Amino acid sequence: MNMLPDSDLFSLLAGATLAVKMVMLLLAGMSLWSWAIIFHKFFTIGAARKKVMEGYDAFMSAGDLSSGLKALGSREQSPLSRVSTLAVKEFRLLEKADVNRDRKRLLVKDTLRRVLKQGISKEMRSLTHNLPFLATCANAAPFIGLFGTVWGIMHSFHSIGLTQSAALATVAPGISEALVATAIGLLVAIPGTIFYNYFLGKLNEVETGMIDFAGAFLNRAEREITWATKGEQ
Repeated sequence: MNMLPDSDLFSLLAGATLAVKMVMLLLAGMSLWSWAIIFHKFFTIGAARKKVMEGYDAFMSAGDLSSGLKALGSREQSPLSRVSTLAVKEFRLLEKADVNRDRKRLLVKDTLRRVLKQGISKEMRSLTHNLPFLATCANAAPFIGLFGTVWGIMHSFHSIGLTQSAALATVAPGISEALVATAIGLLVAIPGTIFYNYFLGKLNEVETGMIDFAGAFLNRAEREITWATKGEQ
């Protein structure tokens, strides 16, 4: 004998208490926004990683700073291209500085290191934008679902008190909606956890690539300054 003829998901949601409906609505909104972030970051971070790896290889394959920058210039919208643009502006200004060779080398090294660091930080801020929301969903969604579970169980006990009956037909609806809230909370949290950690790994590769590029850029810039000052002597 079927004691729960209306136990499908939509019937459970329709018959849920207002508090449980609000919990489910909140979780649904978190899920939609999480998946929007996931799809967006999947493409943007993937594209940035590819461009950084390709740009770094092209820069290292070039013989000197100028040819390396030309190789990067052919890769528009590359994080390395944007970082190098900031550094080149400072470098060209430093080349004209009226100071001795040792002072100029030190000035180039300190200034370019700071500019490159700022450029990398700016790129990483852009790539990580909205990403903490996935971590928030991963941590908070199970507890929000648990709140709905507790509320549903409380509603079931309240129904028992009103009807003076502990029959399955009395308590099952409240327990069912409680379990649905828990399930939805987990469905929100699990993708958030998986993709948050996945993106962190990819972002670490992107940041490492940009740091390696910054080191190579700094070495070549310092070498170019050294050659230029030797030629002036």
